[in-house]
Amino acid sequence: MLQALIFDVDGTLADTESAHRAAFNHAFAEMGYGWVWDEPTYRQLLMVSGGKERILHYWRQTQPTLTDIGGAGVRDTVARMHELKTAAYERAVLDGAVALRPGVLRLIEDASREGLRLAIATTTSPVNIAALLRAGIGPDWQHYFMVVEDASTAPLKKPHPQVYLQTVRRLQVAASDCLAFEDSANGLNAAQAAGLATVITPNRFTEHHDFTGALRVVPDLRDTRIATLREWHAQATEERARTTTPQF
Repeated sequence: MLQALIFDVDGTLADTESAHRAAFNHAFAEMGYGWVWDEPTYRQLLMVSGGKERILHYWRQTQPTLTDIGGAGVRDTVARMHELKTAAYERAVLDGAVALRPGVLRLIEDASREGLRLAIATTTSPVNIAALLRAGIGPDWQHYFMVVEDASTAPLKKPHPQVYLQTVRRLQVAASDCLAFEDSANGLNAAQAAGLATVITPNRFTEHHDFTGALRVVPDLRDTRIATLREWHAQATEERARTTTPQF
């Protein structure tokens, strides 16, 4: 029986990646670095989860001999870049540069009315989540979500399943009674590793990812209703039962 819906944030609830990319570039310029992440570069960097991790990965790509003597220096610089990036992203959201994807708000409202438990499972920062959902849902956005797990509570980034395992545990439901919503291969792999059937809504930054094993891949949620989700979930449950029942 479907009891809970668990949502990723960036790229899933909203098309945030263009705003994130612009915010990264703003931070690089403000700190005097000549880095510019164009869209093809950023599409590849999205295979690395986490903003700080993404910066460090790129820095090591462009400077293979990079070292961090004494554990400071490089990581302090990355942390400062990420602070500037986060501030630039929050300003962009408040200025209306990011909106919820089609069908997202209606689905959240419908699920809440029908008594489904709602949760967020993301490895983005609490500041980014709050900025986006205040703008997209309103100041009371937290009332919709029984559980919010983020970078502050789940430090192991996707595709590690930590954030989903913690979310399911706090929801106090079985993973088999949940559906996850993701937009990326890393997110799908994390959800699957936690035992969650997953609906994928790719965007132009992730449409080239491998979504093998997803319950459904749909362009967005505008035509998705709770009844549809219940039907998909029932099909997934039946398929799981067939593949785990011993054959004699």
